[in-house]
Amino acid sequence: MAAPMPTAKKPVDLAASGGVRVSRVRRDPPPATKDKVLTRAEVREREARSVVIGIAIFTLALMILLFFATRWAGWSLDDYELVIFER
Repeated sequence: MAAPMPTAKKPVDLAASGGVRVSRVRRDPPPATKDKVLTRAEVREREARSVVIGIAIFTLALMILLFFATRWAGWSLDDYELVIFER
């Protein structure tokens, strides 16, 4: 088995040097972020998007609720026959 190569460096005794050393690298604080100013058009667009999403979610929830209510009551479209009269 190979032995480690000898080095000229001596190991550092951390206990004798007063414990763990703290880094002395000075770091600048992160730059302050600038708040983006929204225009009226951007605010209006966000509000319109929120309204559309809210209506879509409400409609979907109502459809799911009605679907489960009709299934619970035992009603189904399969119970009816669609007859179309041609003239």
